[in-house]
Amino acid sequence: MAEPEGVEVLGSTAGRRAELLTDQARAFLALLHRELAPRRDELLAQRAQRRARLAAGERPDFRPDTAQVRAADWTIAPVPDDLTDRRVEITGPTDRKMLVNALNSGAQVFMADFEDANAPTWANMIDGQRNVADAIRRDLDFVTDEGKAYRLTDDPATLVVRPRGWHLDEPRFRVDGQAIPASLFDFGLHLFHNHEALAALGSGPYYYLPKLEGHTEARLWNDAFVLAQDHLGIPRGTIKATVLIEHLLAAFEMDEILYELREHAAGLNAGRWDYIFSAIKAFPDDASVVLPDRVQVTMTVPFMRAYTELLVATCHRRGAHAIGGMAALIPSRRDPEANERALDAVRADKQREATDGFDGTWGAHPDLVAVAREQLDAVLGDAPNQIHRQRPEVATQAADLLDIRVPGGTITEHGLRTNVRVGILYLESWLRGIGAAALFNLMEDAATAEISRSQIWQWQHHGVALEAGDDLQGAPVTRALVQQVIDEELVAIQQALGPDARAHGRHDAARDLFVEVALADRPPEFLTIPGMARLEEPPTTSGAKAR
Repeated sequence: MAEPEGVEVLGSTAGRRAELLTDQARAFLALLHRELAPRRDELLAQRAQRRARLAAGERPDFRPDTAQVRAADWTIAPVPDDLTDRRVEITGPTDRKMLVNALNSGAQVFMADFEDANAPTWANMIDGQRNVADAIRRDLDFVTDEGKAYRLTDDPATLVVRPRGWHLDEPRFRVDGQAIPASLFDFGLHLFHNHEALAALGSGPYYYLPKLEGHTEARLWNDAFVLAQDHLGIPRGTIKATVLIEHLLAAFEMDEILYELREHAAGLNAGRWDYIFSAIKAFPDDASVVLPDRVQVTMTVPFMRAYTELLVATCHRRGAHAIGGMAALIPSRRDPEANERALDAVRADKQREATDGFDGTWGAHPDLVAVAREQLDAVLGDAPNQIHRQRPEVATQAADLLDIRVPGGTITEHGLRTNVRVGILYLESWLRGIGAAALFNLMEDAATAEISRSQIWQWQHHGVALEAGDDLQGAPVTRALVQQVIDEELVAIQQALGPDARAHGRHDAARDLFVEVALADRPPEFLTIPGMARLEEPPTTSGAKAR
């Protein structure tokens, strides 16, 4: 087959990358781009129009033009056997060590993340695809330079891939002079190379779809699935997708999203961190929706409770799995008492989810798998899920989803400094190509960094006063105060580092990016967009030797 016309690959294709970026694969990606990218662009333009209407005072509501979908009696197509029991799902980036540890963790599902937990360097994106392909073929065993061996078990977790969202492009793969939508690049490359190997395992191509804001964006995904399956000769409905409900607008269209994907749908997930971020940016000029310190915005505050209850009720009515939110704790052995208190909080969170009717839940660390499973097992018993459990008593109204308040919430100096510290440290990691960073016993990713920077923007935009603090209690949060705190926290961060980390770190660049995304007059929609131009490509060697 001749090299496809109009396709440029600007990233390296050295070594095993050439096995992925074959002429046939490039032609398939070009097909997806040419057929679907114009509609993607239209949908992004519609997002901007909705943002403008919200900023002008419009309030979301359930759509009258899709009322018949919500009222009708329908269910999604049945899910495959290996997606029936999803009680514990672990998530993480796509490096080889993470893949082995997660697939061996005892969780039912591993979500290989090309999105929020994966800084989008070319090396991460393309080598991550290679690693996922090796995992599917059970060819992931390796030995580190230190001599430690990693091997897959005979019964690893079911693999689900999260491609990047519709809002991102992949600038290193261009079709007819345009960057391909990153969603299509990640999805297309994975499907093209792995659908046959997955079928041989008795599994299939399964995806988590991030950052959707409504059912028309789900429709575009469904059309991508149909186009791809028809072109590759895959039976329609083989692809299965779980949608992350991580935007406030999407919460009003959960029925419609499942309906658009009903041949390919597997469930919905409560993407708690991005959901909080979306609530902040949906109403930028409304002082009544200013949120307190991030730690106080729990899953039991009114707007979060309303959204998760509606998610469970919607999923079960439609025969779909409802998957709960992330437990981001990284267990520490240095302080056993503090660690046990943190694990108790995880247990309570997972118990709440299981009792509410969720069929599964997320964890960020292998040590949380047994903790989460204990709570799900106590409710599910031997049943693979509790989809049969309907929630007819749930009658969520628009006002419930928009009740963005936290009773007793406070905005403190500690919360301000934590947001600054986490934001700078995470962005420094991200700029070095590491998209999942363990900070202060929590796994931080792009979604939590988005909360940090958007809260700071919201607080200084509205000039709120700090309600507690060592030196700043009562001080209004102004741009000058935030700049002062940023400078102080950057000095503290650098003083805590050794000389080698200071020399090779990117803390000044992280500070500059944080200022841009937290203090602009109108901050960018996603921090990853301005961040792309600043990314540092990691070394091409993985530190692992294939066995």
